[in-house]
Amino acid sequence: MGKLKIRELREKIHEWAEDLGFCQVGFSDTRLDDHGKRLQDWLKAGLNADMKYMANYGNMRWKPDSLKPGTKSIISLRINYLEKEPASKKILKNRSKGFISKYAQGRDYHRTIRSKLKLLEKKIKFFCEEEKISGFESRLITDSAPLLEKAVAEKAGLGWIGKNTLLINKTSGSYFFLGEILTNLPLAEKGKEQPNQCGKCQACIKTCPTQAIRAPYTLDAKRCISYLTIENRGPIPEEYRKPLGNRIFGCDDCQLVCPWNRYAKHNSENDFKPRHGLDNEELERLFLWSEEEFNEKTAGSAIKRAGYEGWLRNIAVALGNAEKNLKIANVLLQKKGFSSLVDEHINWALNQHYKDPI
Repeated sequence: MGKLKIRELREKIHEWAEDLGFCQVGFSDTRLDDHGKRLQDWLKAGLNADMKYMANYGNMRWKPDSLKPGTKSIISLRINYLEKEPASKKILKNRSKGFISKYAQGRDYHRTIRSKLKLLEKKIKFFCEEEKISGFESRLITDSAPLLEKAVAEKAGLGWIGKNTLLINKTSGSYFFLGEILTNLPLAEKGKEQPNQCGKCQACIKTCPTQAIRAPYTLDAKRCISYLTIENRGPIPEEYRKPLGNRIFGCDDCQLVCPWNRYAKHNSENDFKPRHGLDNEELERLFLWSEEEFNEKTAGSAIKRAGYEGWLRNIAVALGNAEKNLKIANVLLQKKGFSSLVDEHINWALNQHYKDPI
């Protein structure tokens, strides 16, 4: 495959990606050893909490050619997900409302991005057939395989990994999703990395409610509210219940204060728009959802990952942090007996309302 044809295909991929709604595309090689070393150090320090799967698959996370043999390059893409200026700060201040991370308020992004990646893959395949380029192979990934996606995107020039461990882009901030196409085509470009522009800023470190960012670029999952409310299947440690506030699924605090998110771009993609009023709903109403309602309203949503028991656990804590009133106590009692895990958090919440006179 000649250099001119490679350049032509890259240009075509940029065009097709934009037509499909992607905001940026880059091309990287498969060498991620430095990031692999950092991951190993992070795991050795025990900062992955009980996410044991992070240690699985050996070096596959930083050896993309082991995920798809013959891989020579990776097409990395990002798509913004802010549907409008988020009201997150207002919601966080209103303790009667439930805060849900912006990325999870709409349809599950995995499905949306994968469908777009499939269309892009078809266009590349058709181009190869038309140009008599034989043997095109690929694998699509969107948080669906053990790959260091942020590292790939950083190498492809889509941004830099910030002190909060999120990928940041100087013209779009960090409110975006990633997707990749592993391919045996030699599309990699060198020297496209963006310089790290966090500078001396410590905003994300200072604002984290649980001090989960132990040091610049180092996240302690055990303390992270996103972990505690989503991946965690056990009780939320008492020391983090007050700092959790009204955050019932995920946490955006480190993004809300990041200066680069002043440049965050909006996206009119219907799938990313909030569903069922989840961007501005009362905690009491959310807590009283039946399991059937939860399954119905979170179908095709990232929120389903927490499970109904985790949902009740999280909201019980948030209700415990709400302003004192007898109505909340009555609401909490309606879910008493669902499970020992939920009961523990309901009891804690009730104690917050009754330890002092209402």
